[in-house]
Amino acid sequence: MTEVTSVRSARRPDRRQAAVVLAALFTAVAVADAAVDALVPGPSGRVLLSVAALALLAGAGFRGWWARRQEKAPPPTDPAAAGATSAPAGPAAEAGAPGTALWRMRTTVRDEPGSLAVLCTALAALRVDILSLQTHPLSAGTVDEFLLRAPAGLAPAELTDTIAGAGGTDAWLERADAHDLADAPTRMLGLATRTALDSAELPLALRQLLGRCTIHSVPARSLTGQPQAEEVPTEGVLEEHTMKFRDPSGGSLTIERPQLPFTPTEFARVRALVELDARLGQRIPPRRDVLTLPEGNEITVRRADTGDLAAARAMHERCSTGTLAQRYHGPVGDADRYLGHLLSPRFGRTLAVETASGRLVALGHLLWDGDETEVALLVEDAWQQRGIGAELLRRLVAMAAETGCESIYAITKASNTGMVAAMRGLGLPLDYQIEEGTLVITARPGGLPARRADDPQLRLRDGSRRD
Repeated sequence: MTEVTSVRSARRPDRRQAAVVLAALFTAVAVADAAVDALVPGPSGRVLLSVAALALLAGAGFRGWWARRQEKAPPPTDPAAAGATSAPAGPAAEAGAPGTALWRMRTTVRDEPGSLAVLCTALAALRVDILSLQTHPLSAGTVDEFLLRAPAGLAPAELTDTIAGAGGTDAWLERADAHDLADAPTRMLGLATRTALDSAELPLALRQLLGRCTIHSVPARSLTGQPQAEEVPTEGVLEEHTMKFRDPSGGSLTIERPQLPFTPTEFARVRALVELDARLGQRIPPRRDVLTLPEGNEITVRRADTGDLAAARAMHERCSTGTLAQRYHGPVGDADRYLGHLLSPRFGRTLAVETASGRLVALGHLLWDGDETEVALLVEDAWQQRGIGAELLRRLVAMAAETGCESIYAITKASNTGMVAAMRGLGLPLDYQIEEGTLVITARPGGLPARRADDPQLRLRDGSRRD
């Protein structure tokens, strides 16, 4: 039966019901008349009965008018009433709900029926909404990870005390943002895509997956050729606060998180990303930007890797001793030995600058260093003072900002006025530290201003290739 048919059937008159109603009405009139005659004999009784009937009719008429008026009234606009039937808010509304705050919370609960229900009930008593839940089974107990939306005035200590009172142990709490609203499968697919497109993305993807952690990538051999990487089993190693894997590019990969133990679930996710990276081999995005220098010469800026090792060594031979010393801060004869490490996508990202003839004339390095990132530049002497270093620096800092790096630093000589000018040209607040002639300049890439379209230094050539 359709909805329209059922409504019509509900409104169809029933003749048998009408006959019963009329019979009951006549009976009621007869009983009322007899009662009135017994109490008030004569014509006064009939007058009293008529007045009562008129009062009943007036009351029934008023009730019907009021009901029709309520049917035509617009729906209530009270937010509390509207919220009971409104559709669920999207991610943006969830994150920006006024008077609330997002939290990531992890705690261990007993692996018993009803233990999670007790915890959820305790959170509900604080008017805390559970937006998502992930479970990490352990040999004894279960680690539950929540994304919570709590009243803004709720103190973290009150929240953790409530969790402990509900049976949760080893509670851990930190602020979340809108990016945490994505579910676990969606996040893993996004991280796998980033890893598949670029070898340099693996450390960044692992950091985004695990939160605050330190990642050490140790080469198989030192610069002097001595073995230095630890032998790690093929399946990896899981300890309480440490995970170890074979680095796909050789050597070992160690991940540490002192503030929060790793779970077997996290270990399996990391191993899947490491195995994906190993299977795909070394790869970098193929994009190439053709730029025009102020004097009209064209150069190409692209990503570089260990395949550019021979060209980078040839550039070293064309560079002066002073230029190499400003870049490497050590014996100039050792400069070539650093190149394999610097060009490896495992340790960061490298940009190369080529002339129209294909000669490599500049390198810019972005090197992962825990929560910070080092930036370094090398421009061949004949191509200095043309804006190439400033362009490379701007691009590298923008890369750091995209990956969520909180700060970048450059180590140079105090006399290297070119590097100082390039850092100041970023338009970011800078911190300077000088010790025994070595200058460390630190910047926060989050406030990097957008590049003006009319910047006269370096411009994308009209119709430039972006292969």
